[in-house]
This record gives sequence, C-alpha cells and structure tokens, in this order.
Amino acid sequence: MNRRFILASSAIMVFAAMGAFLLVAAPAAQKSSGKSAGKSASAAGSSAAAQTIITVDGVKDIDPDKALGSKNAGVVMETFTDFQCPACKQLYTTTLQRVTDNYVDNNKIYLVHRDFPLPMHAYSRIAASYARAACHIGKCEVVEQALFSNQEKWEMNGDVKGTVAAALSPADMKKVQALVDSGSLEPLIDRDKQIGQAVPINQTPTTVIHTRDGQTYPVVGFVSYDVLKTLLDQLVK
Repeated sequence: MNRRFILASSAIMVFAAMGAFLLVAAPAAQKSSGKSAGKSASAAGSSAAAQTIITVDGVKDIDPDKALGSKNAGVVMETFTDFQCPACKQLYTTTLQRVTDNYVDNNKIYLVHRDFPLPMHAYSRIAASYARAACHIGKCEVVEQALFSNQEKWEMNGDVKGTVAAALSPADMKKVQALVDSGSLEPLIDRDKQIGQAVPINQTPTTVIHTRDGQTYPVVGFVSYDVLKTLLDQLVK
C-alpha cells in the first residue's frame, strides 16, 4: 500500500480519528480518464460491460452487481479496496458489515464496492476477477467474505481459484470460471481503477461518500465503525 493520499482541492479540512484520516473536500465531479477501459478485452466483453454500468445521484460507472441498497438512498458510499490488502480486510469484516446492517439495509446508504488492485500485490487482480464474476451470478457476499477471511492463506500460495471454489457449489463455480476465462468483466475492474486514479486514490482502503447536494467526503484508510458512524449519522439526516 502507498502511504500518502493527495486530494486536489482548494479547501481541505483534515481530521485525525483513531489512526484514520478523514478528508472533507469541496464537491468535485468524477472525471473520466478519457481512455478506453479494457482495451485488451474483446469487443463483445466491452459491450457487455457498457450495458451493465449505471449512474446513481451523479456517481457514474457503477456496476450494480457490486453495489448494495436502495438507489433512492440519500447517500452513495464508494469503497475502493484491494483483496490482498490487510487494512481492506479489516474494514470489510468489521466496519462495512455493520454499515450494511445499519444503513444499507435500512435504505439510508447505497454502498458501492470498487475494485482497486494495487500493482505490488501479486494476486489482487485475479481475486478481483473472481469476485466480480461471483457478483454477476448473485454470489457476491459469499465470495468476497471467503477472499477476505482467507486472505493470509491464498496470498501465500496464490490459490485464489481454490478459495473461491470452496465457497461455491460446483455449478456456481463453473459459471464463475467461465466469466473469468472470457475476460468479459475485466473492463469493469479497469473502469473502477481509472475512477480511483482520478480521485486520486493512493492508498487502500479509501471510501468516498457522496451526498445528494453534491458534497464529497473521502475517508482514507481503515476507520472503525464507531468513528464512521459519527459522520454517517450527520449525512443521512
């Protein structure tokens, strides 16, 4: 993981809370890199990806199969993670589980999981590929949970496929493997990465919270549920 977060804005307030930095910035529109995502993917794969993405409250290029909650929620919360990142595992297994229970399931927050595999992690991209495929057959939670929970094991032996297979039925694993092999979902991972680079994101996890009035609140690094709850309660009112 990189060690710094840089946000290009004329007005930034920085708060320190329990070892995590909360950056509150002036509203800024998401930018496109201007490059075609997934140039290496087939034309059919790119077309499938283009048909999948949606926009919610001005937040563009969302893969609905990697999102939870009501699109009518007043807050959109994007979390950029790397499956091989220990801090991402901690955020997912503690903070985000409680955010889902208390805000997403109550239609207060629309939660978007963005893939941001870092180049120094040998298996994070393939983990993102298997997780994305699982989400597209309706098995998102079980596979993401398996990958994060068994992170130390598969990052040692590289057996991402075996970790995913252990969490799925043979029939579901066959569907997932077919999607991974086709490469049709790779443009969606590339798109997430480009969105993160435009923020810019230099550390995982990073969460970007958007309110309906156009305010944007980037939260960098692991943050406990209790700390995040203080901010969320203000934003969902």
